[in-house]
Formats: sequence, C-alpha cells, structure tokens
Amino acid sequence: MGHREDLLEGAKRCLLEKGYARTTARDIVAASGTNLASIGYHYGSKEALLNLAFLQLTEEWGDRVTVPAGESEDSGVPGAPLDQFRAAWEQVIASYPQSRAIWKLQMEVVSRLDVDPELQKALAGPQEEGRYGLAENMLGIDPETDPEKARVVGLFCQALLAGVMVQWMVDEETAPSAQDLTDGLKAILEGRPF
Repeated sequence: MGHREDLLEGAKRCLLEKGYARTTARDIVAASGTNLASIGYHYGSKEALLNLAFLQLTEEWGDRVTVPAGESEDSGVPGAPLDQFRAAWEQVIASYPQSRAIWKLQMEVVSRLDVDPELQKALAGPQEEGRYGLAENMLGIDPETDPEKARVVGLFCQALLAGVMVQWMVDEETAPSAQDLTDGLKAILEGRPF
C-alpha cells in the first residue's frame, strides 16, 4: 500500500476508536505510519480524508449486511418481500455487536452536520445511493427497473434503520428483532392487528 491507502486505513481505525471530532491529523499519521504532509497532498485536508473514511466504513458495513439473492425464501415463495425484509433485518441486527462503533460514529456524524457544511455536502450523494441499496437489499426493489419505488422504499428503510440503530444503542434488551419489524410492517400493510 502507498501513503494514500495507508492514510485512509489509518483514518478508518481512528474514526472507530476515537470518533470524528476527537481524531487529529497526528492520530491519523500515527495510525498510518505516514507524515502530516501526506494528508494535504493526497486528500487536501484532514476533514476530506475523514469524510471519505467515514463513507467507506459505512459502505463496507452495508456490504457485510447485504442479503445475497435467494437467501430469503423461507416462505416457499421465492423472493417474498416480507421474507427478504426479515432476512435483511436479521443480518443488520446480527451485525450489531461488531458494528456498534460504526453506529456510534454515524450518530456523531449526524450531530456534526449543522457545524460542518462540507461534511453535509460529502454525505448527500452517498445517502441517496444508500437509499437505493436499502430498497434493493431489504425488499428486492431494483432501482434500475423502478427508480421511484426504490426511492420511496429506500427513504422508508433509511428512516427505519436510523430508529432501530438508536433503539439498539439505548437498550438491546427491548430493541426490535427482525421478526418484530416484519410483524410490524405486516400489521401496517394489513391495516389491522396481527
């Protein structure tokens, strides 16, 4: 790896260990085995490097919790949306113990958006891409085939993900399970108690 890649990996480690606000350029240099001038040369600023590192961490997390096609066929109906929804949430929730640092980092980053316009700009495009990925992973909606449906389903899934994340951070014992979320969605769709 060259300095550019070393810096990025070092920044990722620092974000997970120290968070966004407490990570200094010197921390990144120490974690990456590079020098201070490398940050400016390769990324322009510490903030640009941290923004990219954060985006890559969340993308890597998303890749780990993606349900491979065909693994949500428990009902005997291939690709049944509620089965895929439950399977996707099982992956997300099962990842929680290893992903707590990422979820904590996400909450910190959201709290910084009002004071860091560059961070907000850096997240806008990837947030939209993430919505489409959530729609495809959680309910099997292809953004290429049905972009509007993928957009609104992605908005719904993203809102749900943020809420579930907070509940798991506050109290794992009462946080929703994948089955709870599936039963809740089913009850909403049916318009009556389950």
